[in-house]
Amino acid sequence: MTVRKAWLVAGAAVGAGLSFVLLLVVGVYIVAGNLSNGVGGGSVALAKGSVPAAYQALVQRWGNLCPALNPALLAAQLYQESGFNPTARSAAAAEGIAQFIPGTWATHGIDGNGDGVRDVWDPNDAIPSAASYDCELAKYVKDVPGSITDNMLASYNAGAYAVIRYGGVPPYSETRNYVKTITTLAKSFAAPTTRVDPSEQAATAINYAQSKLGTPYLWGGDGTAQDGGRFDCSGLTKAAYATAGVTLPRVANDQYNAGAHPTRSELMPGDLVFFSDDLTDSRAIRHVGIYVGGGYMIDAPRTGAVIRFDPIDTPDYFGATRVTEDGAKALPTHV
Repeated sequence: MTVRKAWLVAGAAVGAGLSFVLLLVVGVYIVAGNLSNGVGGGSVALAKGSVPAAYQALVQRWGNLCPALNPALLAAQLYQESGFNPTARSAAAAEGIAQFIPGTWATHGIDGNGDGVRDVWDPNDAIPSAASYDCELAKYVKDVPGSITDNMLASYNAGAYAVIRYGGVPPYSETRNYVKTITTLAKSFAAPTTRVDPSEQAATAINYAQSKLGTPYLWGGDGTAQDGGRFDCSGLTKAAYATAGVTLPRVANDQYNAGAHPTRSELMPGDLVFFSDDLTDSRAIRHVGIYVGGGYMIDAPRTGAVIRFDPIDTPDYFGATRVTEDGAKALPTHV
């Protein structure tokens, strides 16, 4: 079967389904005000594959060290600091997966794995140390009004003295942005306990993707004139959401953290759907498309193919993300 015929067959297969895509998207707006989602409260489980498998048990265990912390918040901090890179080193001499500067490590680093060595480069020490440091800060500000988690994060950024002095998150733009960034990112690492809020940008993104059906694939393509208007998978999703005012990262595995993760049964048109050969690690994601309903997505699949409708229920289906503007803005620039 030729590529063109395959595309036409796929189009025919979902034609009836696509006739109600608009109704589904309209439904997104109808229910948007009636659904809620959040990370707080009770035990928080990590979303499937959101943390690399090598660190998942550590983050789940140590993320429950104190009431102000949870595994999703700890994961968000590690992702924001290093992208889960245990060999990361910043220009400010911050080191390891948790980006401790030497002075802070000397005071707050712990021997998390009990081998008799405190090693900032060993995630088995650095991840427990990050959680321990967070919880120590939470103790310093436990009597300060407001959210103990927000005050803990503000202390991490600005120091506990500033939080105590101002009676809560201090009026520093950097600190307030840090608190919002981590609490927003945490939603992309938490397994949802309630239905995830619909995306308000879904209809615009789908409309754009549909307008590109039949466009040839180009690896690294962003749809620019220089690219001949062609896209690769993440170039298409990035451009689709850009038309809705949402700036996504360029690479598929980074786009996964741009919002919370609905289950397969909760998918709505406009959700990004992801595929990987390693279903335990979101950093291994290699493909992304835009869900349109009926078990199908619009995607730019590979060299030699065109942007088309493809089924999502394949063995390499990893999961989905409901993109939000705040979620996209919270993504760190190093990823």
